Amino acid sequence: MIDGTGNYAMPGTCFFDLSPAAGGEPYRIFLSVPAGEPPAQGWPLLVTTDGNATFPFAVASLVTQAPYPAATNVGWGVVAAIGYPGDEPYNAMRRAWDLGPPPVKSYPPYFEGGPPVLIGGTGELLRFIESELLPKIAGMVRIDPARRSLFGHSFGGLFTLFALFERPQLFVNWIAASPTIYWEGSEILNNEARRQAATGNAPFLHLSAGEYEGDELAPFQYRNEDAASRLEKRKMERTVALAQEMAERLNGTADGIRTQFELFAGETHMSVVGPAVNRAISIAFAVKT
Repeated sequence: MIDGTGNYAMPGTCFFDLSPAAGGEPYRIFLSVPAGEPPAQGWPLLVTTDGNATFPFAVASLVTQAPYPAATNVGWGVVAAIGYPGDEPYNAMRRAWDLGPPPVKSYPPYFEGGPPVLIGGTGELLRFIESELLPKIAGMVRIDPARRSLFGHSFGGLFTLFALFERPQLFVNWIAASPTIYWEGSEILNNEARRQAATGNAPFLHLSAGEYEGDELAPFQYRNEDAASRLEKRKMERTVALAQEMAERLNGTADGIRTQFELFAGETHMSVVGPAVNRAISIAFAVKT
């Protein structure tokens, strides 16, 4: 047991639980709002998935860079992270449903005797963001609707792509880190093929992956007993190649979408979360000249 004198809270942050109007379990929304008056047009906004895990990274990155815009090119903005009630960084069951695109499918339990794992609820989460979360935040703090960004990692990155293809005008920046494009036989490529064309401001899509999500494991991973099977899985998933191919394929298409692919040196699928969130901050809150 830790003998401490009090709990620590990040200044300028709070959380609240928000239940979908259609019913269902509530989401826990973690919110960071800058001190002082917002700009006349409102603050830029970054929305992240897996909020319990990504919110601390995002806030730490923002508060250490925004005070020094001349050195970082990062200004202040609002972070809203979509998470779940509870203290764990990830809620495996709920995120599978929320972030795994259709078709609706059932997978074996994560553990013996557990409930089946369901995917296919991305449309519901997207509607919640568009119809309930964004209006809720806009009612709490002035937001610039022309400077909204969405970030997701892994399944969250897949959700980000799904949302871009379904509602390209909902955000201007779409940041998909290590997206699981391979999932369900790369079903997301069908969404891409029939995607809604962007109108107005052309969206920007940033795709990324860690160096050790491709054909090589991290050096320490070769010491693990599962090294061979892990390497085969990485080669099957093709996280790096599929993200890079999508960036190349979509860049400069008829509706003007702009893309960028970035490889984070020395990072694995999980260690890349920090650098990827940091990049999301630099994109969402870039100083406008």
